[in-house]
Amino acid sequence: MRLTAEEIAAIKTTAAEIFGPAAAVRLFGSRVDDDARGGDIDLYLEVDAGLAGWTRESAFRLLLEDRIGEQRIDVVLQERGQPLPPIAEIARDTGVPL
Repeated sequence: MRLTAEEIAAIKTTAAEIFGPAAAVRLFGSRVDDDARGGDIDLYLEVDAGLAGWTRESAFRLLLEDRIGEQRIDVVLQERGQPLPPIAEIARDTGVPL
């Protein structure tokens, strides 16, 4: 996994602050591959009902950027109990829990 311990801590802390302590975070995509180079940070966040929305997602991105610096971050935000779109299913199934 190509994230520093500080980046992992910042991601988890930020997710808990914005989406609550039950938020689950997984890293998926190229950053999971230790041999790859570059790439954005792809995050799958599973949150309690009523907490997924553009306002919270935007707040998450802005606060995380303040904490880890300007980086391209892609977020797949999924409410628990809702049907999974294909990208969310792939992210959940291939992601590494943080």
